[in-house]
Amino acid sequence: MIWKIRPTVEAINIMGKESMEHFLAIEITEVGDDFITARMPVNAKTRQPYGILHGGASCVLAETLGSIGGAFCVDMQTQIVVGLEINANHLRPAKDGYVFGTARPIHIGRTTHVWDIKINNEKGDLVCISRLTLAVRNI
Repeated sequence: MIWKIRPTVEAINIMGKESMEHFLAIEITEVGDDFITARMPVNAKTRQPYGILHGGASCVLAETLGSIGGAFCVDMQTQIVVGLEINANHLRPAKDGYVFGTARPIHIGRTTHVWDIKINNEKGDLVCISRLTLAVRNI
């Protein structure tokens, strides 16, 4: 298990009540020994003008998952994690329903973390793959 403190779905969803993930209706659905999964609706708030999932919304989902994961891998009394770099490859459009993101660490270091985030549609097709680099900072 990678967590300093084992996160729970309920605790994470409460933490996001006053932030962007709440506005976009991102909901954490599962926490495993080395991953976090969430779902996000494809709707008016997350679509671009052509009626498909906005790439920026996919990046918000990816950064949300990686940042939450990173936060639970450090001592939250003395450290925080912040996004340093994110990239995303948008592989296929999503028009409705939900997309599901799963974040897993590639590297959990003393000063940086690297997270791999895969976003799939309801059929399980890969919609986006993202890599997030986090900086670990002392409070």
